[in-house]
Amino acid sequence: MTQQKQPVAAALPRHIAIIMDGNNRWARARGLPGAEGHKAGEAAVQGVIRRCAERGVEVLTLFAFSSENWRRPEDEVQHLMRLFLHALGERVAELHENGVRLRFIGERSAFSDDLQRGMAESEALTAANGGMTVAIAVNYGGQWDITRAARHLAEEVAAGRLAAEAIDEDAMAAQLSLSDLPPPDLLIRTGGECRISNFLLWQAAYSELCFTPVLWPDFDDQALTAALTDYAGRQRRFGGRVEDI
Repeated sequence: MTQQKQPVAAALPRHIAIIMDGNNRWARARGLPGAEGHKAGEAAVQGVIRRCAERGVEVLTLFAFSSENWRRPEDEVQHLMRLFLHALGERVAELHENGVRLRFIGERSAFSDDLQRGMAESEALTAANGGMTVAIAVNYGGQWDITRAARHLAEEVAAGRLAAEAIDEDAMAAQLSLSDLPPPDLLIRTGGECRISNFLLWQAAYSELCFTPVLWPDFDDQALTAALTDYAGRQRRFGGRVEDI
């Protein structure tokens, strides 16, 4: 009797992507201004970076500010920018000391010169580090990412440097953000919403999705462990059949 091949359970994800949602609701539930929720959310970022690094995760991508977030009230946006700039000044040295490589994805031109300079300096400082890569998505949108890649390929075709028939999935993927890193194995969204909100649309094509009601400032070690435990029980087939795994 031929023994049926068993499905292979997912192991530790190489790449975790997180949509950090719930800062404002966390603050409202405590009778606090929204700024306090964002401050607590920034502390949660430091915690999840440390926990993922301790577990051996290779890449952590965090959705910090989407291209749609500019629609929020101006005072909230300004507070987020100040918090972002403060974090660059206060946290990057610690990340560097721990061997973390930091990078940013998204359209930077909308940010102040100080923020753009801070991002570039942070990337340069940590570029040679061999530990976990932390990618921060700021003014980022998946549709923007794909459109930008398609525009670049179209320009290459127009200039005669690329044949149109040479454009395939690999050619497109090579022009996208994070093209040099493994695609996200696990995409987590906190805060209870069940959508990916224009985040890594191409890259997350075969990601395992985890939606948790935990608000981002409360996303602690227990919440991360629960997401990883759930992931470890998944059967990743990438379009194939269970019996073919």
